[in-house]
Amino acid sequence: MMWVLADSWTIARRTFLHWRMQPGLVVFTWFFPVLMLLLFGGLLGGAMALDASYYELLVPGIFALAMLFGLEGTMTAVATDVSKGVTDRFRSLPMSSAAVVLGRCIADLLDSVVTLAVLVATGLALGWRWHQGLPSALAAFGLLLLLRFALLWVGIFIGLSVKNAQSVTMVQVLVWPIGFLSSTFVATSTMPPWLGTIAQWNPLSATATAARNLFGNPDPSTTATWIGSHAGLAAVIAPLLLTAVFLPLSAHRFRTLSR
Repeated sequence: MMWVLADSWTIARRTFLHWRMQPGLVVFTWFFPVLMLLLFGGLLGGAMALDASYYELLVPGIFALAMLFGLEGTMTAVATDVSKGVTDRFRSLPMSSAAVVLGRCIADLLDSVVTLAVLVATGLALGWRWHQGLPSALAAFGLLLLLRFALLWVGIFIGLSVKNAQSVTMVQVLVWPIGFLSSTFVATSTMPPWLGTIAQWNPLSATATAARNLFGNPDPSTTATWIGSHAGLAAVIAPLLLTAVFLPLSAHRFRTLSR
């Protein structure tokens, strides 16, 4: 187990070196969710009939959305390594196949921690607060990172499966409808019933709603449906199921890549 972790950290460090050579791109990924927060807070904030500030609803939603954004970068980086033969080079080395994909996952997860830190600072500056104490807030951030961990395995599997980095563009378009068809910006109880049901079963909605509950922020979606009332449970089960499916698929795909 220790040698798998050591190999994984080596791959993670390789990713950090790549980011060091592209600081502008890395900083953009950190601040793009901030742009979304400011943009939608300004556009929709005055139209929302809420008892509290719209940022109380929006900020945890943007936290969840940020766990989805940046997945394109993971897919592109993995697909580029495959197309350039770097992945084949890794396969020829005496290292664990799981370590190669796990290393990428570790690097992107640490990047997500920085993204959340930047968003928290911005949210606090805009007036957002958590009201349930630090332990509950840390539990909410834990659920957010659990979602990110699961989604990264989806991205890694797609990156290993497409023919080249350009093919990732066709998959990228799916990120936006998945992100917007959720409770990240508005409560699902305000949507048409059929659309609200679809949005409520989006794993992003479960995590966003569970995070709001743990932060003590208002969310009318919590009593709209069964899954809204059990968002905490769904926010744990959905990422675990995604990980259980896509982690072994990613490792298997890596081992069976055609040379």
